[in-house]
Amino acid sequence: MITTVPTAPSTPPPPPPLPLVRLRLAPHGALPRRIDGVWWPYSRDLLTQLPKMLAALPRAWGDITGVTVDAAAWSAAPGRMFVANQVVRLHKAPASPHAPDRVVLLSPGLGRWDLQVIPPDATEEAAALLTAAALDDRRPGADGEARPPAPTAAAGPHGRVGPTGRGTRAPRW
Repeated sequence: MITTVPTAPSTPPPPPPLPLVRLRLAPHGALPRRIDGVWWPYSRDLLTQLPKMLAALPRAWGDITGVTVDAAAWSAAPGRMFVANQVVRLHKAPASPHAPDRVVLLSPGLGRWDLQVIPPDATEEAAALLTAAALDDRRPGADGEARPPAPTAAAGPHGRVGPTGRGTRAPRW
């Protein structure tokens, strides 16, 4: 006698889990950079996305205690958040025409880091292009060759460089 066991309907395997954060940091360099990294959040919900991004930052960046974001680009959020056993102050400012869709991170005594934000609804192809463009400080010269980035304002009381070679830059007004 042959018996058959009914099989469960075949279901496709679950998709691989999404990474917690999509963050790419610029390589270390001798000169300050305009952009220190690129962040591609999954949504504009700052309360869920920001803690994950802060947790993914290098330890050398220290404790981030201040974050400035574009007020119009993010969901409503309180003025402070408790992240990884510390208080992070959130500053919502109007977008700057010189720095649209940027997040500025402050770590007292260690530095300031600017992250370019890729819109959450961007395609992977668009995100890859935006990431490459944001992290490439080479600018074409008149002869079409890439040139190294021009130095920014000299370091001063607000322009210390942290132990990782990155750091604050003089205020941009």
